[in-house]
Amino acid sequence: MSLRNSRHQFFASALLATVALTLPAHAEEPRIVSVGGSTTEIVYALGAGDTLVGVDSTSLYPAVATDLPDIGYVRQLSAEGLLSLNPDLILAGAEAGPPAALQQSASAGVEIVKLEEGFTPEDVYAHVATVGAALGREDEVAELVETLKADIGHALGEVAAVSSKPRVLFMLQAGRGPMLVSGRHTAADAMIELAGGVNAVTEFDGYKPFSPEAATVAAPDIILMTDQTVEALGGAEKILADASLAPTPAARNGRLVTMDALYLAGFGPRLGHAILDLASKLHPEHDFTPLPERPWTKAQ
Repeated sequence: MSLRNSRHQFFASALLATVALTLPAHAEEPRIVSVGGSTTEIVYALGAGDTLVGVDSTSLYPAVATDLPDIGYVRQLSAEGLLSLNPDLILAGAEAGPPAALQQSASAGVEIVKLEEGFTPEDVYAHVATVGAALGREDEVAELVETLKADIGHALGEVAAVSSKPRVLFMLQAGRGPMLVSGRHTAADAMIELAGGVNAVTEFDGYKPFSPEAATVAAPDIILMTDQTVEALGGAEKILADASLAPTPAARNGRLVTMDALYLAGFGPRLGHAILDLASKLHPEHDFTPLPERPWTKAQ
């Protein structure tokens, strides 16, 4: 090697070393905990799943989320469990609580972004925007919301073409608690309407314990349950054969519709597909045009 080439190599190496010393250190990715199944779905749909260091027990989709540390049930969080993951940010869905656990985490210096409850397509767009802003993914938000609007618009257009309006009774059993039915202003109530049905119970808001007499009066054409509730009760045949439901048109005609709980009531990025899937179950006589699969709706 010539003396001239040696000098060139020396100066090039010195210049690279100087540049390296003057560049700022690469910032570490934030450590994020997501609380709420639909909130976690939004994080993944925005392409930020690799920033998550923990989720709650309702974060079951996509399946890869279940590999993360579980900080407990969405409504029964503890500050100790949240802080044990050393998060920089907690994305808290509307159901996240109790408030004291989030307040203690905030007092420890963790940023908390809390989503508001809502069961409309507009609420879904707002949740995506809130999560995306917290993650610094504004470009991804614009693209995702545009696609969601197209999907939901398609689903609602399909539903608008149906002529039947079946009366639907949503029944839910959470854990070992009592059987509940949905009144107004719930996720189930909103989904029934979006899918072209009529909630058979409108006398109260929220959920109340099941009453055989009230079910008879409600006279549902269809009983809607989550897959998880049907499994816990021993299957569809056993449910429809129950004496408390036998007088209803739904039981007489064997019309029990089931869907995964998070898919049905999550109001997340899969909403358009969920509306169309539920509508196809409520209106089997109608030929619905399906939606294309999206990266966040494929089985994972």
